[in-house]
Amino acid sequence: MSKLARRKCVPCEGGVPRLRGAALAKIARELGGGWRVVRGHHLSKEWRSPDFTSALAFVNRIGALAEKVWHHPDVRLGWGRVQVEIFTHAIGGLSESDFVLAAKIDELASRAVRRPMSRPARSKK
Repeated sequence: MSKLARRKCVPCEGGVPRLRGAALAKIARELGGGWRVVRGHHLSKEWRSPDFTSALAFVNRIGALAEKVWHHPDVRLGWGRVQVEIFTHAIGGLSESDFVLAAKIDELASRAVRRPMSRPARSKK
């Protein structure tokens, strides 16, 4: 389990500054795992699965985790794919808890029941 995944998500009700600059870059490096910081606003990652049922099961595990830690990502489900976007709505950007949740989701993906969820191959453009 990563150091980030062992931390707790701390509920944010605003009044906390968004992560920016060096602090944002540092925690993004710590997270790794293929997560992208998009426009300094949110984290994004997509996984592939062998079928719809596996993808749905992964989404359900993400949902259970989100309820447990009271931090709710945006999740998109499609046949054989799951996309997750995370940011702290109360501050309109990224907080440490977003990175903690992302690390916890990576842990879920690595323990997927049928086959581990995987990152898609990069397209050759």
